[in-house]
Amino acid sequence: MDIPKTMKAAVLMGPNQVEIKEMETPSPGPQDVLIRVEACAVCGSDVSLMKKPWDGQPPYGSFIIGHEYAGTVAALGETVDEFKLGDRVAVEASFGCARCRNCRLGNYTACLNYGNLKRGHRANGFTTNGGFAQYAANQINTVHKIPDSIEFDEASLVANLGCVLYGFQTIGGYVVGDDVVVVGPGPLGIISVGVAKALCAGRVFLVGTRDSRLEVGKTMGADRLININREDPVEVVREETGGKGADLVVESSGASQGPQTALEIAKRMGKILLLGFPDEPVSANFSIMGQRNIHIYSVRGEGWANCARGVSLLEQEKISLKPLVTHSFPLAQVVEAFETFTQRIGGAIKVIVHPNQS
Repeated sequence: MDIPKTMKAAVLMGPNQVEIKEMETPSPGPQDVLIRVEACAVCGSDVSLMKKPWDGQPPYGSFIIGHEYAGTVAALGETVDEFKLGDRVAVEASFGCARCRNCRLGNYTACLNYGNLKRGHRANGFTTNGGFAQYAANQINTVHKIPDSIEFDEASLVANLGCVLYGFQTIGGYVVGDDVVVVGPGPLGIISVGVAKALCAGRVFLVGTRDSRLEVGKTMGADRLININREDPVEVVREETGGKGADLVVESSGASQGPQTALEIAKRMGKILLLGFPDEPVSANFSIMGQRNIHIYSVRGEGWANCARGVSLLEQEKISLKPLVTHSFPLAQVVEAFETFTQRIGGAIKVIVHPNQS
């Protein structure tokens, strides 16, 4: 492929300040592929690190944001034979250092050398340059081939799906027949509904405040929608589960009252998976955990190779992420894309940027 020496990219210039700049096109390292980015999704994590730098974040003026993207392989590192030019691929953000104990145990999203480039850690869009650019270089273990049946917009959300699957694996998996409550119909919450149904959950309840979001969850398989402006989710779940509560509560709202609501909904010996996290410290009655033997889990990223599992679910049509894609913009309008996402303009759920479209 004819690869230009420079490319256009969205560079973080300061707090909440993004500009389209001309940047040097990256060259793939020995174990990398260079990806021509066709779609990059806006994520709440992008919004957070734009507001206040995260650990290991590159300095302003040099950092290309974006970690949820898909595209085609444009160049190969000198040792790469796992991919060929033109392969259609989706990515995950994290490649750990491969040398610390966590990485050696497969926990690369919790790398003990996080942000240490000299020791080999990379997390595109967090500690290294990401996908709001015409090209991005990825270590091959963060790249997953996708079939022609998966469009790039949907493929850019594979990291979201991988994160949810990582969460379900962390709580022990095997959701067949369980009653699942998802609190918060944001992207991860809506995907959690789809994953729970794909894993043959018994009943799936979706709790939220906006009917439009709840209805999207219904298309993903939610059996019971609960708008907290009209119904008490704790009372509804208790009544409709015969008084026992939920086997699994997925808290994805990030609201300050979310953890407490999850504790009240979970059954004795139930599990809580935290996918949404409040910005500030919260108050929750942890004595309920002891009294009811409830277990709480949390995850970061899309660990344990779950993006590959996500691609498989999409390919087998066990789940679809298409209902989440609501808006798209060219790279030149990346600021408008972020405004649409953060202000939920036009019912925005996932907003996609196309770096190579004019």
